[in-house]
Amino acid sequence: MTKANAEALNHGQNPGQDEQLDRAIEELRGVLQQEEQEPQAASSTAAAASSVIMDIPVEVQIVLGSTEMSVSELMTLQKGSTVALDRRIGEPIDLVVNGRRIARGEITVLENDSSRFAIRLTEIVTTKGS
Repeated sequence: MTKANAEALNHGQNPGQDEQLDRAIEELRGVLQQEEQEPQAASSTAAAASSVIMDIPVEVQIVLGSTEMSVSELMTLQKGSTVALDRRIGEPIDLVVNGRRIARGEITVLENDSSRFAIRLTEIVTTKGS
């Protein structure tokens, strides 16, 4: 069986970006710790770290749902096929950044362009131990 989900989509795509993001997070943690110890001296360091972090490219995915199917089922898919997902209409969808779920939300139509849709965030996921 194969699992069609965000992790499978992200697996091995760009490990360099993950390393860069992890380094930036560690740098930010260092700045935050320094700021707690020396609030005045840390402000210029925090601005420099913020600049570095803001330039890091990240992959953003909106995950509507997932499903499991065998390889033979996958091979029979063609134009017009329907794939049932594990979520129902009205259930929250996930906002995933570099393979990590960071928020949940609901699908909405853009106010200024009704031909496009977007996600309205309803929950920010908090991580324990960060």
